[in-house]
Formats: sequence, structure tokens, C-alpha cells
Amino acid sequence: MAQEEGGSLSEMRARVGASHRITDLVQKLHFYDRWAPDYDQDVAALQYRAPHLAVDCLTQALPGPPQAALILDVACGTGLVAAELQARGFVQLHGVDGSPGMLEQARARGLYQRLSLCTLGQEPLPSPEGGLVCLTTRTNPSNLRYKEALEATLDKLEEAREWERLVAWPVDRWELATTKLEVVPGTSDSDGFISGIVYLYRKREVAQVEGVRPSAQPLTGL
Repeated sequence: MAQEEGGSLSEMRARVGASHRITDLVQKLHFYDRWAPDYDQDVAALQYRAPHLAVDCLTQALPGPPQAALILDVACGTGLVAAELQARGFVQLHGVDGSPGMLEQARARGLYQRLSLCTLGQEPLPSPEGGLVCLTTRTNPSNLRYKEALEATLDKLEEAREWERLVAWPVDRWELATTKLEVVPGTSDSDGFISGIVYLYRKREVAQVEGVRPSAQPLTGL
């Protein structure tokens, strides 16, 4: 799937839109394997804000020193969140993803202490002892079925007292929409964004991370 230099915004939107339309997990992971070398370039063209927003969430929930926090980045992809985390002083980073191609790109960054091939909801996470768990996903119409399944999995982890939800932070300006049908109401079709959400959890079976404040309310500063 390697693209030529200078691919147009419409071509990048088409690739991202194609990923949105795949609902079968195996097919989606294969798509991400092929897409991995071009992923960063494509999502940057669509002003993908999830990594920045995820780290905003973490820094607001964890006022203590970032160096002391152990972060599990779920569906870490190519490691965009890790790059943002490192820039803000987080150094204890573990990542998991279901795509070997994405993990290869993430490993090349050299920012994670541990990377594991794993898909949330399909198998137990090889998560580190303690720490915080960060997840993000889109909330645009084409992703609502996945979001519902994800939240069902997260609810089960809470019911089993394995994880504790600290934050669920909805965001309107996630990335540029690939079609008019996906645009958040109130924004223009030409510069419209889709919405998304950041989840932050803490593992329950170990001592709490000092200084983390649970919150049921959206964070400020959207």
C-alpha cells in the first residue's frame, strides 16, 4: 500500500475512509498491516489530534511527576501517543496492538519498554503491573458499533474489578472527516471534523497511582 510522494488530501481521505468502513476484525488488522508505513503521513494530513488529546487527558488526571507513571497504550498503532508522551516527560511506556505491521513501526521509534501483539476484547492484555491504561476511539457514525463493543469490554473489566475508569473525555475535533455524513453538526463540510473519545483507566489489583483523581466529568480545555 506504499503511496507515492505528495499524495493528495483526497487520496489520503480515501485510505482513512476505507479503514473506517471495514468492520471485520481480521480484515481490519490486515488493512492496518499494509497501511502501517504510510499511516503517520495520512493521519497527519487529516489533522489527527488523538495523540495530543490523550496526553492532555493523562497530564490533567495525573498532576504528579510524569516520570513516575507507568502507561499502557492500548491499540498503540505506530506509537504516535508514545512520541507525545515522551515529549511531555513520560518515560515508562508499554504498548499493545493487534497489527504486527503497526507494532513494527512503533518498535522503530524506540520509545516503548515493552510492545506486545494483542487485541483488547479478544485475549487478555499482557499489561504491566500497576499503571494507567489509555485508549482512544472515534465516535463518528461509522464507528459507533465498534465503540459500543469496546465499552462493553471495558464495562466487563470494571465489573470484574480489574480496571477502574478515571476519565471518559468526549472530543468534537478529532480529525477531519472523510465524508460529509461524518461531519460533526455545526462545522462546515469543507473543514468538518469527526468526534472521538479518550478513556483513562487504572488497574485495580495493585496499589493506586499516587495523585490520580478519578472523574466522571469531561475534562476542561477541549
